[in-house]
Amino acid sequence: MAETMRQLGKFKTLTPELNEAFQQWNMIAFKEGALSHKLKEIMAVAAAATTGCDFCLDLHSKGAKRAGATEEEVAEALMIATAAKAGSPFAHAANAMQAYNESTDDELFKKSYLMDAMALKSLAPDDFKAFFNFTGAVVKAGALSVKDKELITVAVTLITGCPYCIDTHVKNAKKAGATQEEVAETVFIASALNAGSAYTQSAKALKNFD
Repeated sequence: MAETMRQLGKFKTLTPELNEAFQQWNMIAFKEGALSHKLKEIMAVAAAATTGCDFCLDLHSKGAKRAGATEEEVAEALMIATAAKAGSPFAHAANAMQAYNESTDDELFKKSYLMDAMALKSLAPDDFKAFFNFTGAVVKAGALSVKDKELITVAVTLITGCPYCIDTHVKNAKKAGATQEEVAETVFIASALNAGSAYTQSAKALKNFD
């Protein structure tokens, strides 16, 4: 961690203006707004688990705790990340089924294709049932509300890039009471964490120049 911080510190002299703009963006993204700072930090933990950035996980797990998050809230956010990452391949089964059936349609990711994923219910019934038992349980109210869970899921699906998942969970979040402003701030947390993963990985490249 100390070595990563030392390498990242080089940006202050190598690209001072860009570094300042990046840091200011992150600061603004995490300030209290339509979403609380605590929820943003919890959301960031789920996003960091999705990007696989150890540095981000360490930073935001501590940030969430400082903001008042409980271990149960963080654990639920991590399970949301797990379920949402599982949901992306499941949703993309719609296209796998199209490919297997040798569809001649030139357009990918049609909204109507999503129903083709339901073919898995008869093709792999035990897997299908267990999958939905898990993903359904994850979004139920617990330490985190349904609305907060759906917003966290939106952040994760924006990182996984699954169009079907984004469509489903933004609508679910809206149904659970999320405002457009809350969804907008969620977008920037996902964006910041995706960028943060690349930023922290750059420490390895900078080290090569030592």
